[in-house]
Amino acid sequence: MISDWGSTSRRHRHVTDGALAVATFALGILGSAVPPEHPTYLHVPDTFAVVVSALGSASLLLYRDRPRLTTGLTTVCALSLALAGEQLNPLIQAPCLAALFLLALRTDRRTARIGAGATTATVLAASMVHGPVFPWEIFIIGLISWTLLPAAMGDAMRSNTEYLAAAEARAELAEHTREEEALRRVTEERIRMARELHDVVAHHIALAATQARTVTYLMRHHPERAPEMMENLCDSTDEALRELRATVGLLRQRGDTDSPREPAPGLAQLPDLLRSFERAGLSVEVTTEGEAQPLSPGVDLTAYRIIQEALTNVTKHADTAGARVHLAYARRWVTITVVDEGSPGLPASPPGRVSGYGLIGMRERAQSVGGRLQAGPREEGGFTVTLGLPMRRTAQHPSSEEVPQQ
Repeated sequence: MISDWGSTSRRHRHVTDGALAVATFALGILGSAVPPEHPTYLHVPDTFAVVVSALGSASLLLYRDRPRLTTGLTTVCALSLALAGEQLNPLIQAPCLAALFLLALRTDRRTARIGAGATTATVLAASMVHGPVFPWEIFIIGLISWTLLPAAMGDAMRSNTEYLAAAEARAELAEHTREEEALRRVTEERIRMARELHDVVAHHIALAATQARTVTYLMRHHPERAPEMMENLCDSTDEALRELRATVGLLRQRGDTDSPREPAPGLAQLPDLLRSFERAGLSVEVTTEGEAQPLSPGVDLTAYRIIQEALTNVTKHADTAGARVHLAYARRWVTITVVDEGSPGLPASPPGRVSGYGLIGMRERAQSVGGRLQAGPREEGGFTVTLGLPMRRTAQHPSSEEVPQQ
């Protein structure tokens, strides 16, 4: 209601200001026409009272731009009436009381308190010149009360308006923050999905390409073995389609009948992954150190995908038919090492092995769950990828004893 009144007042500024001046002038004339000794009778106010009341009411037209000046002018008018012998009452002081209310409403609390205190003191002192008709105690208490009350009301209304404005600003900020958080989560999910699709596609396309080249070679030199390799190639493409369907199916709406129901891959599916590489001609040896422990779903998926990417890089870049995967379980961390021996006749770091989006993607995957990844060529030839992952996302970074150094 207060905000509605304020907006209406701003839209019809001249009308509301004029109505306020007329209303306070009417109240001032009414207060001067009622003699305090005979409140049931009316008399015609003298010209001085009418003129002073008109000046005090007219000064209210300045309150929007100069509330302090308006308070001073209305206070001077009230002082003039008191010194002229008028018995002050809330009606006669209507312009002054309205100015105090508007001063508290449009300025700060300190200014409102100073204005109300100064007006009360000066008006009270001026009223003592001719003396009140009522007993001193009643008059003093009444004058102080009705002079300070408008300032208190204006301060309370201003505080309420500021509180509502602050609450609205907080609500807008919270809404904006929620929108930013939702956008950030959508962006992170898109990046995660893109990385997942990249890993799935890159792995199976690399295997399929290797198997297709093998089929071409076998058809020329060993045609009797080509059908077996063709079956392996078909199995690889079928597996690629299944994983793509499972990954993209996460984007389906609830209730879709063909949504995937397979769990996300993890180290439990590592034997199936290694068999797919064996069909492509890469023999992988797996060793385990320590007691195997369950990983959180996100960490488990990260370990699986990084092993998949590292072995895929071996099939694409390394001139070798063998690789080793070593899993070392510590108290809070698991360390995974993927090593390919390379070829003794090749340099330690073939072109394209050290840099590229594959290694960047693996590092980002590791960092997303609180782990870290090291990758680089071996002095004796080949390439090594060392991955340290926490058992849970809340674990701290591993110590040097937990993650082997290259």
